[in-house]
Amino acid sequence: MTVSLDRIEDNIQSRKADHLRICLDETVQCKTVTSGLERYRFRHCCLPELNYDDIALHTQFLGRALNAPLLISSMTGGTELAKEINIRLAKAAQHYNIPMGVGSQRIALEQPGLTDTFAVRSIAPDIFLMANLGAVQMNYGCGVDECRRIIETLEADALILHLNPLQECVQSHGDRNFRGLLHKIADLCRHLEVPVIAKEVGNGISGPMAQRLIEAGVAAIDVAGAGGTSWAKVEGERAVDPQQRRLGKTFAEWGLSTADCIQEVRARDAAIPLIASGGLRTGLDVAKAIALGADLAGMAYPFLTAAYESEAALYELIEILLAELKTVLLCTDSASLKDLKHSLT
Repeated sequence: MTVSLDRIEDNIQSRKADHLRICLDETVQCKTVTSGLERYRFRHCCLPELNYDDIALHTQFLGRALNAPLLISSMTGGTELAKEINIRLAKAAQHYNIPMGVGSQRIALEQPGLTDTFAVRSIAPDIFLMANLGAVQMNYGCGVDECRRIIETLEADALILHLNPLQECVQSHGDRNFRGLLHKIADLCRHLEVPVIAKEVGNGISGPMAQRLIEAGVAAIDVAGAGGTSWAKVEGERAVDPQQRRLGKTFAEWGLSTADCIQEVRARDAAIPLIASGGLRTGLDVAKAIALGADLAGMAYPFLTAAYESEAALYELIEILLAELKTVLLCTDSASLKDLKHSLT
């Protein structure tokens, strides 16, 4: 049976809309598996030698100065609602000088008319902005030229290559040929003019796998562990085929905890820029992730729900996250983010 390109494109755009709707409206958060951060506590200091008003959250990531170790993780694009959400997220990122990633730009490669649903550089001229493509697409026709195209159209500072074998298994007609990708990732890292960041989508990157990716040339790792949004649940919710729905249920709680991934990766490489995401919901979670060895803490679902509600709700969320993080620093007598590791128990 021959399927027209128009039909394929329609299906991709429909999938993007479904992903956004389901993440907002359905119960697709992990329930039994957690980020693992709840296992850790900070040692309280009742008399810190600090003034709360003097506490600064500034940090650096891949050579860029940031006002806080927060990342607006990759989420969406490809629809009008996604465009509005990306605009709100970009405005917040610009206001707070925190980095932002966009959703997978595969749809923009196949339907260039949808490029503007990702385009936020005019709104956020100064932020560290990350393009995004599924690594598996390099086995389906995407190469260095296509990656350059999405980087250039976004005016991005880095490229996220997301790794999502479980999602592709559960997704109806998913792209499941992952053979030989490490070699292609290494080739891409050699030829691209911007850093490449390897990121999972909610099932975690182990220490051994991170080491192989680092040896291939990736500039940073985003562990994106289990504990937050389950993409097996998301794809299971939208699946029509009974087998795919069953797969979504079976693997709904699959993955490595974020806390374990942070420690495993940091044990393998003390210097690799490291992002912790996957189930982080509060500034306290951010502090724990930083204390365990991460350089940045990424969130998607909290930012998505706030941005969907309003710009004001998004700003309120960021303010409380920053207040929670500063409170941890004061109450552990930590003058800097690096000092947090000494107060974790």
